[in-house]
Amino acid sequence: MQQRYEALTYIAPQVSTLPDPVLSLNGMNLPWDSFDLQQEPMTQLQLGVSQMFPFPGKLSLREDIAVFEAEAALHSVEEMRLNLDMNVSITWWEIYFLDRSIETVLSNQGLLRQFIDIAKKKYEVGQGLQQDVLLAQLELSKFLDQEVQLKSMREQRVIRLNVLMNVTPEQSVQLPSVMPVFTGTIASESELHQRALAARPILMEEKASISASESRLALAKKDYYPDFMVGLGYGNRQEDDLGRSRQDFLSIMLSVNIPLYTGTKQSQAVQQRARELAKSRYSLVDQRNMVLSSISSAVTGYEQAKEQLSLYSGGILPQARQTVQSMLAGYQVSEVDFLNVVRSQVTLFNYELQYWKSFTEINQSIARLEAAVGEENVYE
Repeated sequence: MQQRYEALTYIAPQVSTLPDPVLSLNGMNLPWDSFDLQQEPMTQLQLGVSQMFPFPGKLSLREDIAVFEAEAALHSVEEMRLNLDMNVSITWWEIYFLDRSIETVLSNQGLLRQFIDIAKKKYEVGQGLQQDVLLAQLELSKFLDQEVQLKSMREQRVIRLNVLMNVTPEQSVQLPSVMPVFTGTIASESELHQRALAARPILMEEKASISASESRLALAKKDYYPDFMVGLGYGNRQEDDLGRSRQDFLSIMLSVNIPLYTGTKQSQAVQQRARELAKSRYSLVDQRNMVLSSISSAVTGYEQAKEQLSLYSGGILPQARQTVQSMLAGYQVSEVDFLNVVRSQVTLFNYELQYWKSFTEINQSIARLEAAVGEENVYE
């Protein structure tokens, strides 16, 4: 995309330059019977040059079109950079979430093995049931299956991240095991909207496209006016049969094309360019609405994930851990059914995953927000 932009920058000088002049060499009024240059007085060898001059304003409009198209291409490069940054960040955080999920699964596998040992000991002394052992083994098998699935998902995300980073797909990716909890404050939604309207490259691209369409329409209207061809010719005549010299000729030419079929050519072109301009304006409105809605969606996702993270870390997870410990202690003295112990542990596992999901979604929402606004600073 960068190379496409650079290629477009070379168009403006081309289209704003006059057409190449035409050099002509002619033999005029040659006698058919002899081709003798001295036989007829009007026979001459002519050297001429002609130049096409478009109607005033056409060249500058063509230059404007090329400049605006190159500007739009430059903004499209910046838009792609934003999307690439966002996709890298989102994929990075997906891998981080999967790493924490795998750690959680392994931790719960260890706890289930402890449950199995406790259930076996109670069964051996006649205080427990064999079904408790089988139930714990079944839940352990489920965790083992989840471990396999999570590792497979991680491999897929690593491949995607490597492709985005332009490295070999099989290259390993090791992320830090601990990341700080986001403590910043993002700007208000209305302020982010204003920043996006001023900075988002895709909106700048649409505006440049509108300018190019306006120039195309103006150029189509200019085609109602003719172009000019100016020519200059010098005709050399030979001496006559008696050796007397003949006066050379100088020819001047001015010609114009006649816009005779305006109803089916120029008028139709003007209507075409007018509709294209309207399309570009509607496209800007559409993109503007999409940008603003993506910002609102990212802000909503951020606020929701932030509230959930606070809820899980401050209330749900400590309570769930205490419930598991209480249930396990009660089971060891035969006051709690083993099924309830297992259910409480599975519930704790799901809450732990939701905690890390919320942790990840906060950072992913910020990445989406930065891409939607068009700048890295989305904070107050």
